[in-house]
Amino acid sequence: MVESKYRWRNRELREHVDVLDGKRSLTLLLKNATYLNGVFKQWMQGNIWIYNDRIVYVGEKLPEKIDESCEVVDCTNYFLVPGYIEPHVHPFQLYNPVSFAQYAAKSGTTVLINDNLQMFLFTDKKKAFSLLGDLKSLPSTIYWWGRLDSQTEIIDEELIFSNALVKSWLEHESVVQAGELTGWPKLLEGDDLKLHWIQETKRMNKKVEGHFPGASEKTLAKLKLLGADSDHESINGKEVMRRLMQGYMVGLRHSSIRPDLPQIIKDIKKENLPNYDHLMLTTDGSTPSFYEKGVMDYLIKICIEHGIPPIDAYLMTTYNPAKYYNLEHLHGLIATGRVADINFLKAEDNPTPVSVLAKGKWVKRKNEVNDDYYQLNLNDYGFNPIKLNWELTEKDLQFSMPVGISLESSVITKPYSITTDIYRNELDESNDECFFMYIQRSGELRMNIAVKGFAKNLGGLATTFTNTGDILLIGKNKKDMLKAFKRLKELGGGIVISNDNNIIYELPLSLSGHSSTLDFETLIEKDKEFKKIISELGYPYNDPIYTLLFFTSTHLPYIRLTPIGLFDVMQKKVLFPSIMR
Repeated sequence: MVESKYRWRNRELREHVDVLDGKRSLTLLLKNATYLNGVFKQWMQGNIWIYNDRIVYVGEKLPEKIDESCEVVDCTNYFLVPGYIEPHVHPFQLYNPVSFAQYAAKSGTTVLINDNLQMFLFTDKKKAFSLLGDLKSLPSTIYWWGRLDSQTEIIDEELIFSNALVKSWLEHESVVQAGELTGWPKLLEGDDLKLHWIQETKRMNKKVEGHFPGASEKTLAKLKLLGADSDHESINGKEVMRRLMQGYMVGLRHSSIRPDLPQIIKDIKKENLPNYDHLMLTTDGSTPSFYEKGVMDYLIKICIEHGIPPIDAYLMTTYNPAKYYNLEHLHGLIATGRVADINFLKAEDNPTPVSVLAKGKWVKRKNEVNDDYYQLNLNDYGFNPIKLNWELTEKDLQFSMPVGISLESSVITKPYSITTDIYRNELDESNDECFFMYIQRSGELRMNIAVKGFAKNLGGLATTFTNTGDILLIGKNKKDMLKAFKRLKELGGGIVISNDNNIIYELPLSLSGHSSTLDFETLIEKDKEFKKIISELGYPYNDPIYTLLFFTSTHLPYIRLTPIGLFDVMQKKVLFPSIMR
């Protein structure tokens, strides 16, 4: 099929006008609707005409022409709101872009704005752009970010994030923003290539999203001057107000790592914020089991339960993000000309819809989910099981480094001096120190240290679910570590736990070692199983999946394992380089 550069072709636009002129039947009529008008911030009554995937009229009138192809729905007992928008999605967090989109749509989240980091790391531009085009076949609408850096320290980053490739992403019609800016310290230090990319983004009238945890007022002001438009890293009301004062659009986050929304709402109510027009909501790429309660509908519910007026809560997930991203002509409103994404609610204060329309198609109808899944084989786009054409032996598991990583929370790490005797094959269960090994996916480089605070009686864990796509081994027992790695290799990527020489958990991640092909509901159960097992083995925090992912990420303090070595994030230097195997 020839790809159109327009949302609707000229012929389709003429057909839309023909519906209003009575020359053509609409395909769906929603009669007697009580719907949210985001511009007036009011519930209104009217009739909604839909032709295929577009709302062609909203008002008091009924169409002149209806034939047998038109479905008529009496909406007397419903409240209708626009499809919800999730503006900050990490679509490869064990799940994949297709499985997450299908799951999110069931609870009314029909527009997603996705991170493209794994596109840079695991596939090429041709296949990535082909996927972006083919994802348009889904009922959900998917937009993308354009990353400017890898969020870690990788070898040859300037080749992976080349000027030509970054700019081709920023220019793509499906990309609505640059970011998130995890590499902002380098920007402030004088990285003019990043600044050039930001300038190009602004020239194209697209947005730039920050990632500024703990940033001071002065830092926020500097980054605003350099082009940042929004940030989602506030963890309390004062940080929200600080960003609003500097002119930012602010994402209020409630995620598996940072479930902060109730406290943030309490804080901003104390600050007497006069309106919520510059706020939106995000789940920030949470792990699968977090979404068992819903996606954006869950966050709207939290807002309403904590005193946000329902209309404002709905606007934070519809009109506010649509307007911010210059997409209000397509999304965020139930109004003439918009994409037909509509959620049907039984009560004004119950945001979980009983029926969902996405692009004019029923995703869910009276709580019955449409099982017509849209299948895309992501292997066709470069996401394949990883092939490790090398072996790991006991000789590789030699530990002598004097410095290790202390895990202070799910995602914060600090350096510590190793005092335990690690010249052994097994560590005592009386403390919380484990062997910790990083291995480059190619098998060329490694780094052997210890980690404190991860687990007390873990035999061996092996995973490819890391920010760099490389391999981590963690455990008390070298034989269990090797056994977990062997099984990981057979699976082509994933998460594997061995205890007492038995594999007690495995999650295949056959899409580049980072994502699963399982349906989302099954993945929720696998995530819950992993968290239960790892907690029983002594993991003390709430999000072990993100712990594994961020061990190799340099956008959070203080010390990380990277391909170039043990890296001090704050000092921006390698403490100990990786060594050749």
